Amino acid sequence: MIDLQTFVETKYGKTIQESSNEELYYALLELSKEASSAKPTNASKKKVYYISAEFLIGKLLSNNLINLGLYEEVKTQLAEAGKDLIEIESMEMEPSLGNGGLGRLAACFLDSIATLGLNGDGVGLNYHFGLFKQVFRDNQQFTEPNDWITDESWLNRSSKTYQVPFANFNLTSTLYDIDVPGYKTETKNRLRLFDLDSVDASIIKDGIDFDKTDILKNLTLFLYPDDSDRQGELLRIFQQYFMVSNAAQLILDEALAKGSNLHDLADYAVIQINDTHPSLVIPEMIRLLTERGIDFDEAVTIVKSMMAYTNHTILAEALEKWPLDFLEEVVPHLVPIIKELDRRIKETVTDSTTDIIDESGRVHMAHMDIHYGYSVNGVAALHTDILKTSELKAFYDLYPEKFNNKTNGITFRRWLMHCNPRLARFLDEILGHGYHHDAAELETLLDVKESTLVKKELEKIKTHNKRKLQRYLQAHQGVTVNPDSIFDIQIKRMHEYKRQQMNALYVIHKYLDIKAGNIPARPLTVFFGGKAAPAYTIAQDIIHLILCLSELIAKDPEVSPHLQVVMVENYNVTAASFLIPAADISEQISLASKEASGTGNMKFMLNGALTLGTEDGANVEIHELVGDENIYVFGKDSQTVIDLYANNGYVARDFYEKAAIKPLVDFIVSEELMALGSPERLGRLHNELIVKDWFMTLLDLEDYIVVKEKMLADYEDRSRWLDKVIVNIAKAGFFSSDRTIAQYNEDIWKLS
Repeated sequence: MIDLQTFVETKYGKTIQESSNEELYYALLELSKEASSAKPTNASKKKVYYISAEFLIGKLLSNNLINLGLYEEVKTQLAEAGKDLIEIESMEMEPSLGNGGLGRLAACFLDSIATLGLNGDGVGLNYHFGLFKQVFRDNQQFTEPNDWITDESWLNRSSKTYQVPFANFNLTSTLYDIDVPGYKTETKNRLRLFDLDSVDASIIKDGIDFDKTDILKNLTLFLYPDDSDRQGELLRIFQQYFMVSNAAQLILDEALAKGSNLHDLADYAVIQINDTHPSLVIPEMIRLLTERGIDFDEAVTIVKSMMAYTNHTILAEALEKWPLDFLEEVVPHLVPIIKELDRRIKETVTDSTTDIIDESGRVHMAHMDIHYGYSVNGVAALHTDILKTSELKAFYDLYPEKFNNKTNGITFRRWLMHCNPRLARFLDEILGHGYHHDAAELETLLDVKESTLVKKELEKIKTHNKRKLQRYLQAHQGVTVNPDSIFDIQIKRMHEYKRQQMNALYVIHKYLDIKAGNIPARPLTVFFGGKAAPAYTIAQDIIHLILCLSELIAKDPEVSPHLQVVMVENYNVTAASFLIPAADISEQISLASKEASGTGNMKFMLNGALTLGTEDGANVEIHELVGDENIYVFGKDSQTVIDLYANNGYVARDFYEKAAIKPLVDFIVSEELMALGSPERLGRLHNELIVKDWFMTLLDLEDYIVVKEKMLADYEDRSRWLDKVIVNIAKAGFFSSDRTIAQYNEDIWKLS
């Protein structure tokens, strides 16, 4: 039992009623940190170190209050004093430590590792400005620094420092910790973030441009600095090595403190390499072990027994390949080790496609991870199957025992209890609290599937969440949306393979259809959210098209009552917590075979949205769980797509010339849009879709339009629609990250 009134009076000398929301936020920050710091860290012998370039943790106040068992108590005491916890939480700055699904998954995993009582910390970098803050001007994306670190925050500066050697200098790191309390557990874990005290934001010029050569001042300024030039690529290597060298030194220190003699290091530590960014931990750990007196052969053996690699992509360009001369320039002391690791593989493996160093002198990070780790996992059943049979087949043929699947998951504390409390409370009333600990218990919702009262309450909850999103967008973006419309939402990183451009072409179809006099039964609001990398021109062009369409439709009195397009500015975890509970339609429309898994699809499903998607990533498993009647599937299957790539069988222009497609694509360069946008940007995107269309937007466009129109028609039968909603919520339990982490531990980590 906590006495918030006394706590606030002690801190500020005034009552809760007299305190500002900002004061109450800092009081609750201190209260939460005190409660968390009172918990001991997990002291089990063996520990997993989850090394990741991203941890998209989002705002932590409510999430931590939930996990500490304080949320309802705090919320009640605030309400009694006339204060709203949601308004107080709006005072919190969102940590800029990640960008997309990779980082959000890592955050969910840390929550689940702690909740399951496993000993495991995340290790990464303390980016001062994250990726960037996205702002819209002239219907285009512009970038600004996303400053989030305040004097009082969740960061706890530790006394631990390490020396990290580079070619021409050493850097001294500083370690910051963020506590990660599990859901009502006795112990806690931590997110360990390394930084430099010399980082200096004054070197940032216009937007997010800065001197990429001044490593002392720029190393942890930004996540994924623009690598379109040599200095940007070198900076990424500096960042990655700084991250893994610190991580490896921390791991050795902690193992030694527990009694390891280093020969038995694998009994104390397992390293999960999250995507290829941390891959240099392999040669770095070998270097550190040999420095400490272990011979090279044994060091390799030790490392092989403690490294596990998660592959998050099928896209070849996302599997990092660093030129050897770049590594020579930044970390020359690792190059002899990498060359020796490569030599050993070439001595025993005749297939040159598995070389670590290829004939062009590029170091393939994923290849090193697979050869010198003991586990390789994909993140959805289809993804893992494609890795085995196509993208990594040569490696699967070598090491079939290393490959395994771990379908991604999400933490229900964040994505149900926190972001959709009204639905959570309703589920508590009809199901009990068992699903808080075992998400599979959600399936008992099927027992009340036919209940009219349940359906009515779900309708009320969805309407409540739509109005909540309406207020959020009005306050943060000055945009007014119609809560009585269908909310169709696509929120994810901007990338051609995720095919936001196909959704935009549907908007054009709908616009032209309404202009022709075909008025829909109900208004439709199409939401987009996501950032485009500064060097990714076509992704920025897609944002430009969406923003131009938004303006065109808003200014058209014939169309605007029936159709609206909203591009959410600076999309982040906070925005997602408003968008996801309000969604009716979950857009998961990536080209089949290209999305490794997706986790947004799971969050939408859990919150009562129905999936409109291709048979890609975890959509396949959602389809299997809910059945044909409760998902809307379109498009070519993954094998067809893979065959089209293999045979150069897709010609965009052939599809463009179709009568149903050409007017939609050509509208991109219509007089109406050209008057609102950049002829250069719109012309480039128009040409891209006709001449290249590498991710086959036009291949699936007609089927997408047909299925989406069916979905909108089906929405009008509210009872049947809600039957589908109930099935989706009930079957979402499989996608709990607690299940995923339990499988990681059982099959890979084997912690006590």
